[in-house]
Amino acid sequence: MSTYLLTNMLIRDRLVLSSITDARKGVFLRRGTLTNRMRTIIWNDPSQQLEMIDQRVIPSELRYSVFRDHREVCTAIKEMAVRGAPAIGVAGAFGIVLAALNSPATTLDLLRSDLRIAAAELIASRPTAVNLSSLVNRMVDFSFAFSGNLEELKLALLEKAKSISDEDIQINLAMARFGAELIQDGDQIIHHCNTGALASVDYGTALGVIRMAHEQGKRIHVFVDETRPRLQGARLTAWELEQYGISYNIIVDGASGYFLRSGQVNKVLFGGDRMAANGDVANKIGTYNLALAAYDNSVPVYCVVPTSTIDYSIDSGNEIVIEERDEAEVLGILYQNQQVVPSSASARNPAFDVTPHRLLSAIVTEKGVIYPPYFRNLAELKKP
Repeated sequence: MSTYLLTNMLIRDRLVLSSITDARKGVFLRRGTLTNRMRTIIWNDPSQQLEMIDQRVIPSELRYSVFRDHREVCTAIKEMAVRGAPAIGVAGAFGIVLAALNSPATTLDLLRSDLRIAAAELIASRPTAVNLSSLVNRMVDFSFAFSGNLEELKLALLEKAKSISDEDIQINLAMARFGAELIQDGDQIIHHCNTGALASVDYGTALGVIRMAHEQGKRIHVFVDETRPRLQGARLTAWELEQYGISYNIIVDGASGYFLRSGQVNKVLFGGDRMAANGDVANKIGTYNLALAAYDNSVPVYCVVPTSTIDYSIDSGNEIVIEERDEAEVLGILYQNQQVVPSSASARNPAFDVTPHRLLSAIVTEKGVIYPPYFRNLAELKKP
């Protein structure tokens, strides 16, 4: 994996990015005006390489990393250089392409065997997010259904991944349009984690809804949960809102109850990494607490997810495996450049929690807004 930097300088009211090739001109943003789309994941045809924004260095830098094989993609997913359920799903699809291009296989059967091995490695990199496993398996299934020769399959896999990538953008735009109908002029919204363009190929899920409402001319203010321990809200969501010109305040995760109880919040929005057939949803740790506080104060809670996030093989959130990450993410936090915790401290670091469906006012998908009873109404989405 290698990286290159797009110079990121705020000059008055403009975000200036230099050293951009034609393939990446969509990254150019002007504060308050999106002049083009920003793609988190790009396939570079001339070099036959994958390029992804390194989300670990935002907001200090806007940097693309280059990936030449699927194991580098696995590392990027594990280390959260790329994150967000839709984004890692598409990254996984391109990971299969890289595995195919790098495979020494001389027959279709040997290549398919290599792809199965690569798929298992990619899926293991983030087990909670169902988009990753579903899109990786979709690519592998495609390879088994393909009837051409070896080189034709490699080209077909690339075109399939590109199609999946473009499909993600259209799905996000559809969700944004449906969800924006739930947002009123003047709404104040709590948003958890990051669900914007950075968490997808482009546009976003829950933050995409907020962005669409803003682009429709609705005056909106967002309370941005820091989202500890990796601070995706404070680092990524705040950065995106800056680019779109949307009013916001960053709040600590524990402050959401105060704002909800004091009547300063009209709605709560978040995304999801895996949703059970009954509507229970696994999302970034802290989502359950936020939903409970909103429910107790009669504030609507909307979960925004593509239908690819719904895992119909499990009946409830009790069956969702929760990833527990390195305790260093919790213990390594500094305050005023000083270590926060005692040197001998230990920590637990679940990356997700499960919010029961009873706390959700509605689920926004690319096929429409779904209301209770979720088990029945989500099942309707499977029908052609």
